[in-house]
Amino acid sequence: MRIAVVTVSDRAAAGVYADRSGPAIEECLRAALPEAEIEREVVPDGESSVLAALGRHPDADWIITTGGTGPSPRDRTPEATRAYCDRAMPGIAEYLRLRSLEETPNSVFSRGEAGMRGMQYVVNFPGSERAARFCAALLAPLLEHGVKMARGEGH
Repeated sequence: MRIAVVTVSDRAAAGVYADRSGPAIEECLRAALPEAEIEREVVPDGESSVLAALGRHPDADWIITTGGTGPSPRDRTPEATRAYCDRAMPGIAEYLRLRSLEETPNSVFSRGEAGMRGMQYVVNFPGSERAARFCAALLAPLLEHGVKMARGEGH
């Protein structure tokens, strides 16, 4: 399985501070899926930069973004995800948001989306390290089954 982790943050992309959510997601996924190929990148906020990053991973089975899902003016990751994907997967986003609400009521501000482009999944995680780690732990057990379903292998 191939997974791309894209951190969306103006400040991390500019080197103002280190990306912490991307490595947290990678650590969680490597523990759950040791055979998976995982690559990471950091891009600035904004719809065009996120859309370009999504397009750089055409062979990934899953693209997981972290950051850019809130209500601030530069948070455009959900819009880029919708533009990139040809099918919505609302159940994934709803699951992550519902379970995240058990941890903090601030989850109501996450606008994360999930969708598919062809057989590839794209899922938006919040940008905080804690939330990214939490969502990765929730999603990791579903990744292999999702790939099988996307390939038409059934349940």
